[in-house]
Amino acid sequence: MLNTYNDKYLLYPVLYFYGFGNGILFKALLQNKNHQHIVVFEKDIEIIWIMFHILDFSSELQSARLMVLENDKLQAQDYTELCSSKPFFQFSRIYFLELMSHYYERFHEDILGLNKKLAENFKNIILRNGNDPKDALQGIEQFVYNLPQMITHPSYKELLSKRKGISDTAIIVSTGPSLTKQLPLLKKYASKATIFCADSSYPILAKHGIKPDYVCMLERTEITAEFFNHDFGEFDKDIVFVCAGVVHPKATKYLKGRNLVITQKVLAFPYYINLKDFSYAAVGLSVAHTLSYLATYLSHKNIIFIGQDLAYAENGNSHPDDYQNSANYESQAYEHILTTAYGGNGKVETHSIWLLFKNWFENEMIPNTRKMGITTYNCTEGGARIEGTIEKPFLWACENLLDKDLNKPFEKLEPLSLNKQNEFLLKAYYKVYQSIKHCRDFSKILSNDFENIQSIYLSLNEKEEDINLAIEKIDKFKNKLEDIKQMQDLYEILQPLRTQFELNLARIYVLNPKTKEDAFNKSILWIKEHLEFMELVYGHIKAQENALIKNILPLEEKLKERKLDKWMKRIRR
Repeated sequence: MLNTYNDKYLLYPVLYFYGFGNGILFKALLQNKNHQHIVVFEKDIEIIWIMFHILDFSSELQSARLMVLENDKLQAQDYTELCSSKPFFQFSRIYFLELMSHYYERFHEDILGLNKKLAENFKNIILRNGNDPKDALQGIEQFVYNLPQMITHPSYKELLSKRKGISDTAIIVSTGPSLTKQLPLLKKYASKATIFCADSSYPILAKHGIKPDYVCMLERTEITAEFFNHDFGEFDKDIVFVCAGVVHPKATKYLKGRNLVITQKVLAFPYYINLKDFSYAAVGLSVAHTLSYLATYLSHKNIIFIGQDLAYAENGNSHPDDYQNSANYESQAYEHILTTAYGGNGKVETHSIWLLFKNWFENEMIPNTRKMGITTYNCTEGGARIEGTIEKPFLWACENLLDKDLNKPFEKLEPLSLNKQNEFLLKAYYKVYQSIKHCRDFSKILSNDFENIQSIYLSLNEKEEDINLAIEKIDKFKNKLEDIKQMQDLYEILQPLRTQFELNLARIYVLNPKTKEDAFNKSILWIKEHLEFMELVYGHIKAQENALIKNILPLEEKLKERKLDKWMKRIRR
């Protein structure tokens, strides 16, 4: 086995093993400085203590080059931390789990389960790092388009200052198949809790005459915006619609005349614009995550989930019967996966995106809210189990947590003063205009670097100094690209591209050349991949430049309407 590893896996920064065995292989492998970490999963911890008395691993353990994990004791958070940290994440595309010896084949089921958990966690972390620059671009252009609406409506800061601490219990209404059975109780107790509802739940609650206090929208898509394409008249009075800045412009158009708060998502471009009064309520991967954190920021002591199935119903439906896009909207959209059912008895069918949402609750939201003394009750009474929540019937939660009427409607939210609005409109215009200029300037730098590297590449022979020169220039370019302070406005669109590129590049990095010709071919491949990457970066930056030019227009119109033309001209100069 050692010969195989010294040949095929010589350059692998991380190796994973199931079983510790006698430990001699690890002692030998760790002589290779390329192996930054060897991760060993062991079921029988006594074997390890015996071997530690025979072989001294103290320095390897202290430096974490050898990591021994008792797999039966690992929690969800442990897998997330391992799979998201360096260099484990960076080399996730070359991950494999090796058996230490044939002895461990008897733990077949345990090995399969462990392998599945690691593979799923790597997949989830990749998704969380962004896998589609088109999504990022859509978010940037819609955020810029929505800036005038955001600045001229009440701010998130205003929401917190007027609404914090006025209610102990928040009910988060999601749109799982179990929602329908909870609606009569929700209606009965609506006056005694703050009701936060997802955009997709809003038409359902309106149909049943249940007025939410907050309705939230997080997604960029046009089909999501259609949840607001209703005229419910008086019903909408006193509801606060909280939208992420990236929502489709149709969403804000449909909400004209309503109580609207637009808040920034925790993304690089809004961070670059830096309008702190509007930051950052849009947290998490799903609208339910955002609502949960909003409830937390408003100092609720209890959070109740209903309709948070994150799984298909027994009849295969993905949503309630009243759902606007049909009850089986997602029934066949994804591969079905089994997960632990609500209550812990048996399994239910879910899909990868719902599992991602579930993992975020379990690994991010619930540990954080628990530290703050907030209790989260899952009263869905169906769907998937969310570890860390207290599972209770919704009736129990209503009878035990909701004992008095709240003073509804809550205090009205006011927009910023006209002067402050004008200041922020000009600041936003300046920042967007600077980003357009940055796109143009960096495109020129990129073109110049590309031409220099390409000219070396096209005239390459087997001279080591020529190869080293090309790789040195590539590294200099990547250093510019990775300068977060200088590249903040471009980070969001480039990050998904960079993540996917670096993950794929790891496959070339670990190739072990046997001959001088192999080494030359590996270098050629490395340079070629980077040249193609540079072309993609150029295309993405040009796409952002064009998107900003197009979507700055509403901001310009608002500034002209307010007779701020001369300041616009000054910014452009």
